[in-house]
Amino acid sequence: MDQAFALVGLSPQVVVGLLVTFAVFATAVTVALPMLQGNELKTRMKVVALERDELRARERARLANEKDRSGNTRRASARQLDDAGLASKVVNRFNLKNALSDEKTVTKLRQAGYRGQRPLTLFLFARFALPFAAFAASLVYVFALGALEGQPLGIRLVACVAVAYAGFYLPNVLLANRLKKRQLSIGRAWPDALDLLLICVESGLASEAAFRRVSEEIGIQSVPLAEELVLLCAELSYLSDRRVAYENLNNRIGLETVRSATTALIQAERYGTPLGQALRVLAQESRDHRMNLAEKKAASLPPKLTVPMILFFLPVLFSVILGPAAIQIMQAMQ
Repeated sequence: MDQAFALVGLSPQVVVGLLVTFAVFATAVTVALPMLQGNELKTRMKVVALERDELRARERARLANEKDRSGNTRRASARQLDDAGLASKVVNRFNLKNALSDEKTVTKLRQAGYRGQRPLTLFLFARFALPFAAFAASLVYVFALGALEGQPLGIRLVACVAVAYAGFYLPNVLLANRLKKRQLSIGRAWPDALDLLLICVESGLASEAAFRRVSEEIGIQSVPLAEELVLLCAELSYLSDRRVAYENLNNRIGLETVRSATTALIQAERYGTPLGQALRVLAQESRDHRMNLAEKKAASLPPKLTVPMILFFLPVLFSVILGPAAIQIMQAMQ
């Protein structure tokens, strides 16, 4: 060991000191990182508060019989907002909203937690600019830095085009991952939110107060669900039709359990059925659905472990079992 350290040019004491320094630095970063991240719930709630204020102003303008004028004002302000910034200019110049987006794109952005016009503009700009940036970077890497030097020119060009193609679909992949994580967080906390809502309703609170209370308590478990419930409270307070508020919640989340819950809430308010009974049934169904998903993942585990067991476990097992016998046979033959 000392000879190996001597060949490298380091003494054992220096190596031990470097390892200790790295361990101390990693420990300090691990302890300090949660303190530097801040309160995510408070930041997200500020964004929701801004959107709630916009909703309040919009509904007040509508109730004041200024729908046409306020609509023109909002369109003008949105147009002015779009005209500001390089991304908005590029999107408007090449008409990327019609070329690269549709209703599904807007729905996915909303379900991923990106609301408003600016996230859509940045998403379209990223899909437009990333292929050119990736293609330019791949050209520099392949031709200027000498990567794939032994390959023909056609192969190198195809590699650059493949990198550009990957850059075109990279925003979609990131959006799908964000949407999946957000729906997973909401799906895990949704049964608990229904239980809390049931407790609030049976204690005598109104639906708006119950949703507001649940949004405050469920933020510890799921920040996205707390954000959506705060928006639901705002819409229940300011929209003239409560059914629209529940449908908006369903469209913003996009989960089957939430869809069934919103349908039951709409029917309970329309036909006057007891809300507590409906919430109790919905909470049980949500828990059963979550348990079914867990059982499904557990059932799919053995087939997934087959290939790793064949590649990693069985060779080691065979070597342990057959190794002594092979050694004895070799010694007998010698």
